[in-house]
Amino acid sequence: MVTELLQKYIWLVQTFIRAGENGLSLGEIEEKWENRFDSSYSRRTFNNHREAIEDVFGIRIECNRSTNRYFVNYSDDVADETAESAWLINTFTVNNILALSKERLSGRVSVEDIPSGHRHLTSIMEAMTEGHEITIGYRKYTSSQDETLNLKPYAVKEYAKRWYLIAYCNERQGIRVYGLDRITRLDTNGKQFKMPAKFDVDDLFSTSFGIYLPEGKAQTITFRTTESEARFIRDLPLHRSQVEKGTGNGMVEFSIFVCPDRNLIMEFCRYGSRIEVISPAEVRKNVADELRAAAERYI
Repeated sequence: MVTELLQKYIWLVQTFIRAGENGLSLGEIEEKWENRFDSSYSRRTFNNHREAIEDVFGIRIECNRSTNRYFVNYSDDVADETAESAWLINTFTVNNILALSKERLSGRVSVEDIPSGHRHLTSIMEAMTEGHEITIGYRKYTSSQDETLNLKPYAVKEYAKRWYLIAYCNERQGIRVYGLDRITRLDTNGKQFKMPAKFDVDDLFSTSFGIYLPEGKAQTITFRTTESEARFIRDLPLHRSQVEKGTGNGMVEFSIFVCPDRNLIMEFCRYGSRIEVISPAEVRKNVADELRAAAERYI
């Protein structure tokens, strides 16, 4: 039921994006809905969907009172592939298209699976939208038994082909991160919660690399790479704080501002000789030590 509603919300948003500045009258919306879903569409249902879309995606469907036409005021931002709301919409849209086209396009579309994303994501988003606490069974990779946890679901985040839940854990009395692929069961527990004022998941992870909450003090980390590799790093930055500092001797220098952790060290190692960490010295040494230990396995 939740997945079906999300698909309808996404269809509605995309319908308004395609309509552009001129928007759509209620009659046009009803006609398009009936053609797509083969069911009637009342003004009351439409208004309920407008409120839900604003809650879930942060997208407001407004009405021009002089023409009685509805529109998405910032369709350029919504259509921007870098916008988080657009990315979320595209994620669900692509999944839906792939599901519908599985037989017709068999052998012609290849995607990488995100473990358990489809299994729990919509239920968590519904709990987030309605302000419901959830109870989960959670099994860490280092454990053979489930742990029961009561959580206030604050946000969801995707990283490295996995979905994660950022939540306040009642048992731990603090914010924790949980991989959706490690959740063995999920239910609402009937309790309501209020979001902390001005909570923003991007702010929370602004100085972290990857999915771990930041620990320690953020530092400016400088690295350089070849001009050819720099083209890829410009298009897909290592971190949102990435800044290009200059070019010289066939190399391009960048910097990022993060709390260094093992995830970051392994990311630098992934590039091998194509990236050289310049500073700070400790991070440079950690990368060198990791690469040296890897090389010794092959000697």
